[in-house]
Amino acid sequence: MKFLVSILLIALLSVTACLYLPWWCIAIVAFIVAALIPQKPFKSFLTGFIALFLLWGLLSWYISSNNNHLLAHKVSLVILKTDSPYTLMLITALIGSLVAGFAALAGSYVRRS
Repeated sequence: MKFLVSILLIALLSVTACLYLPWWCIAIVAFIVAALIPQKPFKSFLTGFIALFLLWGLLSWYISSNNNHLLAHKVSLVILKTDSPYTLMLITALIGSLVAGFAALAGSYVRRS
């Protein structure tokens, strides 16, 4: 139960925090949630990782599909050198999920000490 609550809290608080703060506030949110909800370090990492992977993956897909992936096609050509907007969305989700996962891991270790 704590696992699902942590995922939902990290995702919802990250959405609201990113409306007013820079993108890296997801790390602060994941750190605080992991420090407040006691879990083993690996589970804390997974909660941060899964929450932001789903959140940023779905948000990037939703935003990109609203403009028929026009910008994602162009950016993927510049960055990846191939026309692959879905790979760009996957990379976006992975970057956010790794940041939140490691922040949640740090929050778990702070709670343990």
